[in-house]
Amino acid sequence: MTDVTSRVAQWITSPAGVRTIVGKTRERIVRKARKVGARLRERLRPIVLKNRGFCPICERDVTFVARDPWLRDHYKCARCRSIPRERALMLVIQRRFPNWRELKIHESSPGNRGASRRFATECARYVASHFFPDQPLGSIVGKYRCENLEQLTFANQSTDLHITQDVFEHVLRPERAFAEVARTLKPGGAHIFTVPIVNKDAPTRRRVALSATGEVTHIEPPEYHGNPIDSKGSLVTIDWGYDIRTFIAQTCALETEIIRLDDLDHGIRAEYIEVLVTNKPAYG
Repeated sequence: MTDVTSRVAQWITSPAGVRTIVGKTRERIVRKARKVGARLRERLRPIVLKNRGFCPICERDVTFVARDPWLRDHYKCARCRSIPRERALMLVIQRRFPNWRELKIHESSPGNRGASRRFATECARYVASHFFPDQPLGSIVGKYRCENLEQLTFANQSTDLHITQDVFEHVLRPERAFAEVARTLKPGGAHIFTVPIVNKDAPTRRRVALSATGEVTHIEPPEYHGNPIDSKGSLVTIDWGYDIRTFIAQTCALETEIIRLDDLDHGIRAEYIEVLVTNKPAYG
């Protein structure tokens, strides 16, 4: 037995090692039990919407089911558990960039299901990133690259597709982020993303103000959304309106298309599931 193996064996059998292992095992069991309990409770609720169709995420004939009237989060594929905005994003990508598996794709703040999982398993040049404030930009943290959308470390014209799913309502300086996305896109590339356009009949509204020193002041009551790497959630910094197209054009001189899908055959129906496509013109 080597010295390292011996030390590991001693630690595992020590009181501290046993406590650590038991504690982590208990945490995993509790998390699993909560997930199972949540699914069981969900299945006991009455069905609001149910239909057969083809899921763009798992690419199977499936049943889509919603047991809550808020379809955006509850109209799920019974097989892969994807939700409408994820399926809408994937459908747009497949139609606009059918060769996406061959492209260099960067996704900021991906989740652990849906389109993000497909990109990670099927696209050889897929790069997933999260922002870790205590880590150097461009470094690797676990299976993610540390990136700040407002200050990307990618080279100019180096990325075919930037993908973000419900991220840009959390960015403090969206003008910088859109400019960085434009800088790093290859000619002919695109930023394909979802973001809740909550101000349907009103202009975009900032929810926070940022001082020159980076201090955040709340203009509206703080609101948080789920964050895959932070249990505290992500602060909502801006309520977007349809003038987001003008905002992006003024920021980086690129045109943006807003695509609104309502397609039960692909399990796409809900509020705030627009897919936005910002295209960078190809040369010539």
